[in-house]
This record gives sequence, C-alpha cells and structure tokens, in this order.
Amino acid sequence: MTPYDAVSETPPRAPLADSLGRKVTYLRLSVTDRCDLRCVYCMAERMVFLPKREVLSLEELDRVTSAFVSLGVRKLRLTGGEPLVRKGIMDLINGLSRHLRSGALDEIALTTNGTQLAQFAEGLAAAGVRRVNVSMDSLNPATFARLTRGGDLTQVQAGMDAAVAAGLKVKVNAVALAHDNAAEIPALIQWAHARGFDITLIEAMPMGEIEADRTDQFLSLAAVREELASYWTLEDLPLNTGGPARYVRVAETGGRLGFITPLSHNFCEGCNRVRVTCTGTLHTCLGQDDATDLRAVLRSGASDKELVSAIRDGVWAKPHGHDFRIARGAAPAVARHMSVTGG
Repeated sequence: MTPYDAVSETPPRAPLADSLGRKVTYLRLSVTDRCDLRCVYCMAERMVFLPKREVLSLEELDRVTSAFVSLGVRKLRLTGGEPLVRKGIMDLINGLSRHLRSGALDEIALTTNGTQLAQFAEGLAAAGVRRVNVSMDSLNPATFARLTRGGDLTQVQAGMDAAVAAGLKVKVNAVALAHDNAAEIPALIQWAHARGFDITLIEAMPMGEIEADRTDQFLSLAAVREELASYWTLEDLPLNTGGPARYVRVAETGGRLGFITPLSHNFCEGCNRVRVTCTGTLHTCLGQDDATDLRAVLRSGASDKELVSAIRDGVWAKPHGHDFRIARGAAPAVARHMSVTGG
C-alpha cells in the first residue's frame, strides 16, 4: 500500500466540522457492496453488484481513511456489504492499524453478519480490532434462514464464540420486524445478555428497492420499549458509543440494550459520523442523497491537500438531519441500498 501519513506530520488546523458546528470524529467505511447473505430488509434477492473498477482499491481505501484520520477522525468502523468477503481485507486492516499504534486513531471496529467471523477473529484481534457488531435477527434457525435467504444460524453463533475466544467484545444487532421477529425480541435480549453481549434493536430503514413492502415490516421501537418496560426495569444510561443508539440497562438481565430509531425518534442533533461507500462516495447523512465523489478526486491524481479539501467541503454541507419515512406504496427515502452505503 501507499499510506497517507500526514497524521504523523502536521496536525490539522481546525477540526472536521459541518456548517452547524457538529464535529465529525467517526467514519464508517464500506469496503465492499458484496455480501454472502441476502437479508430481506436490506437488499433484493437478485442483487446486481458493482463491477470491480467502480470499487475503491485497498490502497485507495487506505488513503481515504488516513486523510480522515489526519482531520481528527478518532473512530473507524469497517462495514459492507459483508466486509469479511472483501479480498485482502486483513491487508487493509493491518495497514490501518498503524494509526492505532501511533495514537491517531482510538478504535477500529467491524460490523459483520458473522458468517466469516470464525475464520478471521484471531487475525482481527491481532490487528487491534477490539469490538465487532454481529447481525442476528432471530434465534429460530428456520426464521433466520428465511430472513437471510439461506443463512446458517449455527455458523453465525460459532463466529461469535470465536470472537469471544479471541478477546473481541461482541454486540448483537437485530432489526425489529413486525411479522418476523417481534415476538422473539425478549428472547433475543435474554440470549445476548446471558452471554455478556450488548444488543441493539434497529428500526427497518427505507433504503433501496426490495421485494417486500416496508410498511408491513416496520415496527416502532417506541412501542417495543413500552412493552418491554411493562415487565422489565429499563434504566436509562448516559452512554455514548459514538453511534446513534440510546441505551438502557435491563435490571433483570444486567445487560445493556440499545435502540436505534431513525423513524420514531430522530437522533440527528448530535451526529458526529459520516460514511464513505466502497465506491468512494462520501455521504454525510444516511437518509439523504447528499454525495461527494472522492473516487473522482483520487483518480484524477489529486494531491493529499486536495483530497483533504474535498473531504472538508463535503462534510461542511452535512444536512441538518435525515428525512426517513415509510408509507405504503411510497418509494424508499433514498434509492441506494444499505449494502452499498455501508451498515
């Protein structure tokens, strides 16, 4: 790789911030749009994936990330698609880990579907990754296979076990679906907490065309929380992990439970994160179509100074908030699929 090492030379003169004064310290980087599952709420069953030439190379991913680090980003989360299916992923992570060793970056984390985690857990830990988020929407093998269109629940859970054995902290992510797993939510929470895992529930997001009608899938987490509070004691926590979740402690289980509520409760006022897709598109808001083409900057032969300037300009234009909404028959709030944007 040809690393961008401005972080070790001259510190940025001003923090990376938008026009509203929100400082951006968290980058979510998608390394691929490809995935070995086809979750029903995330993508179409017969997805058409991007040609290789449109996807950033490992060297380009490194350069973009390092530019953000030079601008004060302290937390990096690698996403997909499924990041562990990207060829050479450990080369990228091992390269980026230099920013952990230098102290320029506080954390490299990973969001994964868990299918490849058993194979990579030890390598991730050795590279300095300390936390992984694993998607698991059901404890029922048949339901899990249906929601993921063929996923193997035991394989995912074995990946979690391998992560724990390697010393990684595991958090479970579960998308709340009205007709598929609503009745399972208490059991999912208990399962996670019994293993010492945090768990976060996520409302279905209207991103990209899929076969299902999301009005049938949508389940308000405000209603879920109200139901859980009818038989459990939920204690609000002042926890800020740098993401959009609001956390409670469940007194009866002793574990932490997060709620990500892009529709029932807007969380934009304190947003400190941006996303870069595997094609090099900077999105400063998950629920808006704003975009800065960093790939074009990279491939035009731009200098590091010009790349940093493009990033600053893109972040400055970060919108006030998203406009997610779900209505029967309405087009998705944004046309791009979550697998392209990065989870």
